This record gives sequence, structure tokens and C-alpha cells, in this order.
Amino acid sequence: MGLLDDGAWQGKIWTGRWIDGGGGTYPAVEPATGETLGQVGRATPVDVSEAAARAVEAQRAWAAAPYEDRARVLRRAGELIEANADELTDWLARESGAIPPFGGFQVHTSAAECYEASALPSHPYGELLRTGAPRLSFARRLPVGVVGVIAPFNVPTILAIRAVAPALALGNAVLLKPDPRTAVCGGAFFARVFEEAGLPAGLLQVLPGGADVGEALVTEPAVRVIAFTGSTRAGRAVGALAGQHLKRAHLELGGNSALVVLPDVDVTAAASVGAWGTFSHSGQICMATSRHLVHASIAEEYTAVLAEKVAGLPVGDPYREQVALGPLIDPGQRDRVHGLVTASVAAGATVRTGATFEGLFYRPTVLGDVPVDAPAYAEEIFGPVAPVTAFSSLEEVVGLASGTEYGLSLGILTRDVYAGLELAGRIPAGLVHINDQTVNDEAVAPFGGVGSSGTGSRHGGAQANIEAFTETQWVTLRGQLPTYPF
Repeated sequence: MGLLDDGAWQGKIWTGRWIDGGGGTYPAVEPATGETLGQVGRATPVDVSEAAARAVEAQRAWAAAPYEDRARVLRRAGELIEANADELTDWLARESGAIPPFGGFQVHTSAAECYEASALPSHPYGELLRTGAPRLSFARRLPVGVVGVIAPFNVPTILAIRAVAPALALGNAVLLKPDPRTAVCGGAFFARVFEEAGLPAGLLQVLPGGADVGEALVTEPAVRVIAFTGSTRAGRAVGALAGQHLKRAHLELGGNSALVVLPDVDVTAAASVGAWGTFSHSGQICMATSRHLVHASIAEEYTAVLAEKVAGLPVGDPYREQVALGPLIDPGQRDRVHGLVTASVAAGATVRTGATFEGLFYRPTVLGDVPVDAPAYAEEIFGPVAPVTAFSSLEEVVGLASGTEYGLSLGILTRDVYAGLELAGRIPAGLVHINDQTVNDEAVAPFGGVGSSGTGSRHGGAQANIEAFTETQWVTLRGQLPTYPF
């Protein structure tokens, strides 16, 4: 029996038990068919306030528990994710439109996040400091208390658990707001995982809802850190509100990531790399290869090979068919993608393949000769569209790749890897991959963008996670009272 098979989650929010949310219910909809998969409970700001009070109470005992207890829960959570991989993969296919291999990647990485987090409770949490007085001086890291996690629809498991797992492991309580469109695979599933793993009630609460719930999380006094993944527009609002309330906000935002293709590559192999970077999960990945910057000497060949590779890719229902691309998440996203394509064609780009859709199924699209003022070049697409723009010199491509407000991921394809590394040093990016495409993620690696892509690395790897979800406290200790002049 699967974790969600009993249906106890239907129409409820999770507070340590399934209860009615103040906002009633709404349907979980399958993008591929429009079918209703179940009913989700909707939280309200009042629910957030009540959840925060429960979290504060539960967190005290959790932080004081032996570190082995926290490690044990995180290890067990990872095992449960793996043991229920088929169930989670099915929900990811139906609720988020992920093809099974991409769902499997999410399962693997989500479990890995829990396993990596299970090592944090036993990690050294302080350092001895020099001091000019006769005393012991040290700094130690303490849990922040309550962490608010706001996760998006596109990769709903990884982008939730990469904050949930380390925050819990380090002794915090977590209030998770999954995207309403993926609140089952990105919310209810984790509630059941941690319940079965033995996490005490109140330490993880799942509160699906709209922008009002997100705002309540940010303004709630008990929530001291916000981990937000989503659009740059929404991230700016979250960051501004968090600043007003003097709390930290870790923001992982949008991207317009470039793949730089230098003239010494094997064009066919390079086009395969570029295709994967753009069309994985129908381009609905923040790190997706959004701009193909190709040397002028091979740009036409590269564009033709890229178009040939993707023209015949099957697009359809990932739960019932064997396809390469599933649906876009909703009509609003499809219309935005198509609007960028048509506006870019009007600006001078040429359609080499695609640019059509049926329902939410958007054909993989390759645009050639894309001018730098075309919307598909200048803006984050978040869809299955590959704009190709030619360059003639390294100086020119540095300017092109850097000429964006975003700075998330960068790929450089070249036989001269050291020249690629030198080139990467001239282009602002939080993530760089020499001889690979832009979509890469591992639980052990610090992840984050610069510029409008976020506030820097803050998820992944022990040091980044400790810095993200703890506070530094300076402590001194004397053996006897000092003597002062008054």
C-alpha cells in the first residue's frame, strides 16, 4: 500500500495530523488530461499563525534531542522515499507532467538530500576562538527555530526537500507551502514520509495555499528564515517583505542560462548536449539552457542538427504513453511560451521546427538567427524553446552571455577545457559546467545563482546548509568573576 493510498490527505492540510484548512478545498488537476486527481486542503493566514505556534513548541524538544535521533529520522525518510519510488513517480507524472525518467531523477535526488542531511546533526557546529582575556571563547551554530519553505511546481520534490531536510536535521521546525498545482507530490507525500519516519508532530507542517499564505509565512514573527524557490518577480516581493521584517530570505529565482558552443566541438554531439539542456521537462527548469550561443562558423550546422534531433520527439501524456516531453503545467504558461515565440519571430527569428501546440502539449521548438532584442533571447522562457544566436569572437560571446540580469547556470562546450574554464571566469554565474549543459544538480554541491537569479549558494553541501539554517552565537566562559574598576 502506498503512502497516499488511504486518502486521509484528501481535502486536508497537515499539522502533525490531517485537519481541515481554513480555505476549504480545491482540485488537484492532471495537466495532460484535465482530470481531477483528488481534493487538496487550502490553508489560510490564520492556519499559518496556528501552525507557527505549534512549530515553536515542538522545535524546543527537537533541538534538544540527541543528534542520533535527528539523524535516524532523516535516514529513514530517505529510505521511505526510495521504497515508495513508483508511487511518487506516478504522482509526478500525473500532477506535474514529468516523464518517468525525470520523475526517477527527482526520487533519487530527494532521497539523497535526506541522506546528506542525516550527516548534519553530527557535524561539528562551532570553533574555538582566540581571546585576549583569561577565558574560553568560542562560536557555535544554533537552530534558527522555525523555517518557512515556499516551493514551486516545476520540480516539486527536490525544490522542497533540499530545504526541508537540512532544516529539520539541524534542529528546526519547518512550515512548507508547496505550489497549489503540485501540493500532493510536493507536499502531502512528504507529510506522510516524515510521519512514517518518526518525526514528532508539529515539526513539519504542510500548508498549500495562494500568495496570502506565502505572505503570512514571510511576516509571521516565529518564522526566522524563508527558503523560497520561484520566479524572480515573486522572489523580489518575498525578499523585500523579509527585509522589512528583519529576517533572512534564501532566494533561488529565475534564469536565462547560456550554452556557449565554441568552434572546435563535434557539432552533432554538441547539439545533443544542447537539446538535453533545453528540452528536459519541457524546459520547465530554472537551469534550462535558454540561449544557445554558437560560433558563427558552425551556427547554421548546429541549428540544423538541433532541429533534426528534436523535430520527431514524442510529446504527450507521460503517465499513459512513452514520451520525451510532457505537458506544460497550465494554459497560462503555454500562452506565455507561445507569446514569446511569436514575438521573437516577428523580431526576426526563424522557426526551424515546432512553434505549435495542442492543448498543453507544446512541440519542441528551435529558433534560428535570434536577435538579441527578441523576447525569447532576452527573457526566461520556461518552456521547450531553443533560441540560437551566433557570435564571432570570445569578446563578443562574453558580452552576450553576460548581457542579462540573470546569473544562474552556464555551460561551455569546447575541446580546450582550460580555455573554457578561463572563459567561464569572465561570465557571472552561480553554476558553471565545462563540456556539459546547464541542468545539473547534486545534493552534495552548493547551489545558487547571482544577480536576478538569487542571493547566492545556500542549498547543498554541509557548509552551505549549516549557514542557511542556523544562527552563529559567540560564547565566552570564565572560571571566576573578573574585577572591574567600578
